[in-house]
Amino acid sequence: MPRFSVIVPAYKVQAYLQESLDSVLTQSYPDLELIAVDDASPDACRSIIDEYAARDPRVTAVHLAHNLGLGPARNAGLARATGDYLLFLDGDDTLAPGALQAITDRLKATGSPDVLVYDYARTFWTGELVRNRLSHRLSEEGPASFRLADRPALLGMLMVVWNKVYRREYVEREGLEFPPGFYEDTPWTYPALLAAESVAVLDRVCVHYRQRRTGSILTTSTRRHLDIFDQYDRVFGYLATRPELERWRPAVHRRMAEHFCALYADPRRLPRASRAEFFGRASALLRRYRAPGSRPLSLSRTDRVRHLLMRWGARRTYRLLSVLRTAALSAGRTVGGARRGLREAALRLHYRTQRMLPLRPELAVFSAYWHGGYACNPAAIEAKLRELAPRMRTAWICNPEHAATLPRQTTALRPGSAAYWTALARASYLVTNVNFERALVKRPGQVLLQTQHGTPLKRVGLDLQDRPAATPTTDFAGLLRGADQWDYLLSSNRHSTLVWEKAVPSSYTTLEYGYPRNDVFHRATQSDVLALRERLGIAAGSIAILYAPTHRDYRRSRPEHLDFERVLRDLGPRFTILTRTHLTYADCARTWEPHPRLLDVSAHPSVEELCLASDALVTDYSSLMFDYAALDRPIVIHADDWEAYEAARGTYFDLRSCPPGAVARTEDELVDIFATGHWQGSRSAQLRSAFRARFCSYDDGHAAERVVRRVFLGQSAPVPAVLPLEERRPTPAAPAPAPEPTLAHLTAGLWP
Repeated sequence: MPRFSVIVPAYKVQAYLQESLDSVLTQSYPDLELIAVDDASPDACRSIIDEYAARDPRVTAVHLAHNLGLGPARNAGLARATGDYLLFLDGDDTLAPGALQAITDRLKATGSPDVLVYDYARTFWTGELVRNRLSHRLSEEGPASFRLADRPALLGMLMVVWNKVYRREYVEREGLEFPPGFYEDTPWTYPALLAAESVAVLDRVCVHYRQRRTGSILTTSTRRHLDIFDQYDRVFGYLATRPELERWRPAVHRRMAEHFCALYADPRRLPRASRAEFFGRASALLRRYRAPGSRPLSLSRTDRVRHLLMRWGARRTYRLLSVLRTAALSAGRTVGGARRGLREAALRLHYRTQRMLPLRPELAVFSAYWHGGYACNPAAIEAKLRELAPRMRTAWICNPEHAATLPRQTTALRPGSAAYWTALARASYLVTNVNFERALVKRPGQVLLQTQHGTPLKRVGLDLQDRPAATPTTDFAGLLRGADQWDYLLSSNRHSTLVWEKAVPSSYTTLEYGYPRNDVFHRATQSDVLALRERLGIAAGSIAILYAPTHRDYRRSRPEHLDFERVLRDLGPRFTILTRTHLTYADCARTWEPHPRLLDVSAHPSVEELCLASDALVTDYSSLMFDYAALDRPIVIHADDWEAYEAARGTYFDLRSCPPGAVARTEDELVDIFATGHWQGSRSAQLRSAFRARFCSYDDGHAAERVVRRVFLGQSAPVPAVLPLEERRPTPAAPAPAPEPTLAHLTAGLWP
């Protein structure tokens, strides 16, 4: 029998679940069982739980056939618990290191109480860690264990299930279980504390309580928040069956009033249409369960007035009090700013006017790379949209110098023009791989698709908060305001999904459909490849290496990683290098000398065409490697400054431990990899195969169609279904050149 049964329910927490489970299984105190309950989660929670159960015998996987909610999911775990003590942990929270050892030590020191209350800290999406402000109530001075009557202030702490550990025999004796609905903790924690013969405290943070921007009860606007009334009905129903606990009615009534007022004041939770009903039901419960003669203590005058007004049902007066209080807090604040130019003011007025006009249901606006040309995922989606929905009209936002890249069927929009603002105001669909104008006001009915432009190896979003040298902006709040406008986020693999959900948390729907820009890797023919090579100037029979390093956040000047003249000399005449400088260095002067087998393709509008034309990719940490892997052609990693790059930018995994091919740490090693043929050897092929399986799971040539059918045509199921990896046939490279004759071939008469 284990000391602890840790019950972890999981529903739509795939981005956090691994961290939560790891925080339990890596505890220094190992005597535990972990019961992970998949509450029919539609994401990857089920597979994550099964993976952990397969590799650790302490993990029990429980899968519910239907989504039942947090309470019933905990009950399902409770039914399988065998430990001395029960500990509940939500699937997006974590145990602090050493927590179980500290808890077991305290349980021994306090004589194995029925309930042990410990502290927690809130971990915000900003990275901030804030300890519970009422932690002083957990002082360990005084008796080791006690009745709640000896420490009634504990009733004023957060009444949740996960900041306490419970003796299982006590829970079974009291018949405690969780009800369905929101606020399921309430009918558990009050009885658990009030009826306990012995309670103890631990003055230590044992749980990190994640404060998610979206996806939690605290940030979900729904009528289900009205479940709180049924939960408090259950609490007072329990008190009615236990006359010896009746003296707690005034204290519980006060806590109920505080809870109602806090929920009513939070604009994120109650839908506008439900607020009047909430206030009326709150008033009825406060009157029904009020203990005669009770007086709320330890409250400010304002809070006492709020409780009184809510109990009387005086909603208008309550609202007036709130407005006056808000006005008082904001009194004296002034909003300043520089006056805008006349033209800009006129355009903004034009934009506001256009927003009052109806949306155009057949207009879709696209943009890529900060108003660059026709490129990346938006371009592939735009082309497929015109094919599958010819009634749609499309427009592309781009600077004038890129207008020539647009197909004639789409309209060019100059950023900042009146037509630009009209399109942003009236289009029903907005598609980009970066972000739109900060001044964009997304209207009801508009659909915004964020496609992204690469699988993240390097850190992104909020994960850059501790990397000031790497982040282009410190306005993380602005970043998240932009993300709050996304309806859909396109993901090319499960790794990307998990990264984006944590690094840019918001309420968007993730579409794991693959990257549309990579569809061409399965549609192009070998004739297309040969035509591309001829247009680029690649000599027939040459082995073309695409060299595409990423930028370095810690330097503005272009880094020179290769001595092209030396590499080409050592490799010999059969090799040609296509060098593509990262767009952040577009204004930097070229430093290498001209060479007939060195082609600068930095200005070529389509990186996908460069991939098709090449025989191999050499890169360092560019996300291009994830796309190129879909081609199933050789990749060589040139990691000459990994430690510096990792220190400055930070990465999500060590690329050197799971590369897509051979890894060179120096220029000499890079030359040797190609000179010996290792770049296309069996070991490189094995590495590439594993890499493809991990990161190219959806890139089958039909990503754009799946996106168009879901976002624009409203088809819920991904169509067509993803083709298994082993059935895909990506475009082959150009025919390999004939090997050069050797003396042995000539003397044996084997060469014509």
